[in-house]
Amino acid sequence: MTELTTALRRALRARAHALNPVVSISQKGLSASVLQEIDRSLKAHELIKIRVFDSERDQREALLAEIAVALACSPVQHIGNILVVWREKPAAPQAIAAPPARARKAAPRLTKKAAADKPRRPSR
Repeated sequence: MTELTTALRRALRARAHALNPVVSISQKGLSASVLQEIDRSLKAHELIKIRVFDSERDQREALLAEIAVALACSPVQHIGNILVVWREKPAAPQAIAAPPARARKAAPRLTKKAAADKPRRPSR
């Protein structure tokens, strides 16, 4: 879990404002399948919102802390029933690069006049 600076936290809150919640935590709480879904979403999006139903403020703060520890992500914000978490995407492994394909040289474009003056090939 990385510690967020105030400037980074402010920028992440601004980015998260337009997002919709992608994961919901309801009656059964924070189960293994919910943690897997949060992990999958963090891998895909880095920054996600989580909606929590039927829990008090202290329970939501405990959920946020538990998610942060379990998934090595940083809590960004907790407003009402919405939790915002962030985890930087891991660097993609370098794929073995194929040699670049040779670019075909494009034939020079002719103007109408140059095309009319060009001698024609005899047909076969």
